[in-house]
Amino acid sequence: MKLRLELKDVPREIVAFDNSTLMGEHQVAGMVVYRMGRPARAEYRRFKIKTVTGQDDFASMREVVTRRFSRLLREAQPLPDLILVDGGKGQLAAAVEALTALRLTSVPVIGLAKKLEEIYRPGESDPHNLPKTSSALHLLQQVRDEVHRYAITYHRQVRQKEAMASELQDIPGIGPARRKVLLTHFRSFQRITEATRDELLEIKGISPELAERIVNFFQERKLGKTS
Repeated sequence: MKLRLELKDVPREIVAFDNSTLMGEHQVAGMVVYRMGRPARAEYRRFKIKTVTGQDDFASMREVVTRRFSRLLREAQPLPDLILVDGGKGQLAAAVEALTALRLTSVPVIGLAKKLEEIYRPGESDPHNLPKTSSALHLLQQVRDEVHRYAITYHRQVRQKEAMASELQDIPGIGPARRKVLLTHFRSFQRITEATRDELLEIKGISPELAERIVNFFQERKLGKTS
């Protein structure tokens, strides 16, 4: 890969980024780390986008790269040998802009676009194409696909959690505080839907009337789905 991508050093550690959103809602990003060609899952990180309003993939990429590498600099942690962004010129430019602002211009960064599996490099208008049989390309594809999977999985979890919270909010007497207590006690939304009146009464702040209301709410919900 060093020769194929004209890198100064062998990329023993590759860090990859990808964003995930749906119509600008629930904007998140994922980061994966590969060391010596293998995923280092303990180093994976998830991000909720904080500064971007609406759907702006480039701004989201800029934010995430800035947040990640600002932290590495603050903590004096080692930098990766190669940064890979899932996307083409726009995503790459956003990542380069973030790195330049942090004065990290020595870290190689590339973009890998899905459609034609083209590699984009800073300062080059035309994409760089590796042979389809290249082991370097296969590894980059694997890393890109993994970060894409990771970001999408997190996005689905965030959407599901918000949908569950919204559904609990439909029960009279369940506000943010009680919702948090229920989720902490039962550990999953599914367990709340299956909870009995006696199980609910074990929770401080849940009255017999509220327990009955919760049980009836989910029973009616189940009947509505099967009718």
